[in-house]
Amino acid sequence: MGLGSMRRNAPGHQAMTPGLISIESHYGPEETMNRFEAEVRARGMTVFAHVDHAAGAAAVGLALRPTELLIFGNARAGTPLMQANQMIGIDLPLRTLVWQDASGITWLSYSDPAFLAAHHGMEANDNPTVNAMAAALKAIAGKATAPS
Repeated sequence: MGLGSMRRNAPGHQAMTPGLISIESHYGPEETMNRFEAEVRARGMTVFAHVDHAAGAAAVGLALRPTELLIFGNARAGTPLMQANQMIGIDLPLRTLVWQDASGITWLSYSDPAFLAAHHGMEANDNPTVNAMAAALKAIAGKATAPS
């Protein structure tokens, strides 16, 4: 698969994680995250936190390849899911991880909203909220990882 391709699990991923979508980025980690965050904000979503795991590791004298987490969401989209089952709140707001593998490839990973809904015993296939979340994540991830 070429740059900007989508895979359910990135190669070399130590534990195949069900429900995880990973997309190979055409850009480096910093630019991928910047592009993703800009698109999230442009769509009117709230960015709750930006965690730089590599910086945290460096602060305690440990090495870690670029690894950044963005926590973001939209209460209008997430609240109906929590009204149906409050326990999905453990997985909301949404999170995206931008990371670089051992071969230098940058990946953008996120949990599939349909998987999260099903994991919490909710109907995922015909759920308009879940479908809208999945479509938005796919579009945002595509803008962040594909060549302009």
